[in-house]
Amino acid sequence: MIEGISSTDAIYGSTGGQGTQELDKDAFLQLLVTQLKNQDPLSPTANEEFAAQLAQFSSLEQLESVNDNLIGMAVLQQGNALISQLTDSSALIGKTVVFSDPATGDSRVGSVTSVKLQDGIAILNIDGRDVPLDYVSEVTSETSAGDDSGEGDVDDSGNDEETEA
Repeated sequence: MIEGISSTDAIYGSTGGQGTQELDKDAFLQLLVTQLKNQDPLSPTANEEFAAQLAQFSSLEQLESVNDNLIGMAVLQQGNALISQLTDSSALIGKTVVFSDPATGDSRVGSVTSVKLQDGIAILNIDGRDVPLDYVSEVTSETSAGDDSGEGDVDDSGNDEETEA
C-alpha cells in the first residue's frame, strides 16, 4: 500500500486519530479566557477585537443549534415517511393488485391481505406471499376471480376451485 493514501492516514483524514479534533464552543471559550489572562497589561487587546471574538462565539453557538435542529428534522421526516408509506399501503388491503413475483419476475394477480414495514420498506402480503410495494404495477377493486396466475381461488366455504377465464 502506498503511504499517504490510506483512509487512516493523518494526511488523508484519520478516522480515530488525535489530529482531527474539532474546535467546539467550550474550546473557543477556553481560548478566549486564556487570552484574557495572558494579555500584555501594557498593550491590552482592543474592545473591538473582543467584540469580534464574542460575535464569533455567538455565531458558533447558533450554528450548533441550527445543526441540532436540522438533525432532529431529518429524523422526524424519516419517521413521517415510514408512517406515510404504511398508511398509504394499508389502503390497498382488500384490493386486487397486479404485481411481479419477486422470485420469478412473472406477472401475477392477487388480493392484499396485510401490510408491514420491514427495513423501511412496505411489504404487502398478497395471497400468502410477501411482496415489496415496488413490485405492484396496478391496483383494482375487482375480486381476484380473473387471476392469471394459474392458481385456484378460495370461495367463501374455504374450498379451492379452479377459475375459468
